[in-house]
Amino acid sequence: MALSFLSRKPDSGLGNIGASPAAPSRNIDWVLMSVQMALTVIGFFVVYSASRTRIDDDPYVFATRQVVFAIVAVVVMLVVMSFDYEGWKDRAAFLYGLTLVALVFLILLGIASGEDMISFDLGPLNFQPAEMAKFTTLLMLASFIADERSEEVSYAGFLTGLMIVGAPAVLIIIQPDLGSASVLVAMAMGVLLVAGAKARYIALITFLSVATVFAAFAGRLVNNYQAARIRSLLDPAAASADDLYQAENAMRAIGTGGVWGKGWLQGPLTNGRDIPVMWADFPFAAIGEQFGLVGSSAVLGLIGIALVRIWRIAHLSRDLLGTYLCAGVFTMLLWQTFQNIGMTLRIMPVSGLPLPFISYGGSGLIVYSAMFGLVQSVHMRRMR
Repeated sequence: MALSFLSRKPDSGLGNIGASPAAPSRNIDWVLMSVQMALTVIGFFVVYSASRTRIDDDPYVFATRQVVFAIVAVVVMLVVMSFDYEGWKDRAAFLYGLTLVALVFLILLGIASGEDMISFDLGPLNFQPAEMAKFTTLLMLASFIADERSEEVSYAGFLTGLMIVGAPAVLIIIQPDLGSASVLVAMAMGVLLVAGAKARYIALITFLSVATVFAAFAGRLVNNYQAARIRSLLDPAAASADDLYQAENAMRAIGTGGVWGKGWLQGPLTNGRDIPVMWADFPFAAIGEQFGLVGSSAVLGLIGIALVRIWRIAHLSRDLLGTYLCAGVFTMLLWQTFQNIGMTLRIMPVSGLPLPFISYGGSGLIVYSAMFGLVQSVHMRRMR
């Protein structure tokens, strides 16, 4: 059965002590699991504190939805980790193709409606294909590179891998969603670097990524407000007050938190209306204002532990596929955390990328849980 690792043998005594040391159920990385759960719980408190004063009818609406998303995410993670990750390799092409279809359909739907769209509106839920692309593109790229079975990525393999990542990345840029596209590029660089790609190949990815962004600006595929966000970072003096408003208040929230913070629900900027969509875009500002340097350091420490555990599992993997999957998850988690916190500290442009496991949003929470499920699957089956 798919979820057999959760079952207990009648004669196994306490837990699964009677199982083989190589049994998947005895090799769950509980440290990584605990860190993931801790970050998710912190997210509940942050989402509630940042959104409760924005909704007059029901101050619990966003927090309640986040709890529901988390329950779904846990189920998805259990399903993913219950299968051998080699099995997900067999499904990679189908899932990747499904993602491309969803991205194309979303663009066509946006053209028909005359509006830019980054998600499907499903009533109480919004589904973002760009989030799904992180999981499926990683699967496809890691599976392809692993099939080469060489210590160094060939030039032909590098170009094919570039096309695998480039197709969804370009479609996501067209939406437009530069932030999510940058996560795919970072993931590709991480996987290819671990796979032994030459330095000049990585330099080529960087050049092509920058060229694509410039082409998007030149072709007016990027919204004016996204262009304004980048200009406000590069030249704050020339930016309008509206362009700087959100980022400046987020920076103020962190600065006024001090060492210990002002206390949960006590931050005037967190509980006011000065930072729009704070629960999704700037949750780190809420953490800084309410819990100060100590709370911010604790969150960064938890993310750091998760990165160390993923790196460790990559080294313990039984094969290259597992190593590449872990490398991709590691790079995406690192880059997305840096980007989200960087835009809060005004060292990166405001991109709308969520802070993994903490920001409000079902698509991001579920997809990152699925990717952590892949990492757990690699760890659980490392001795086979």
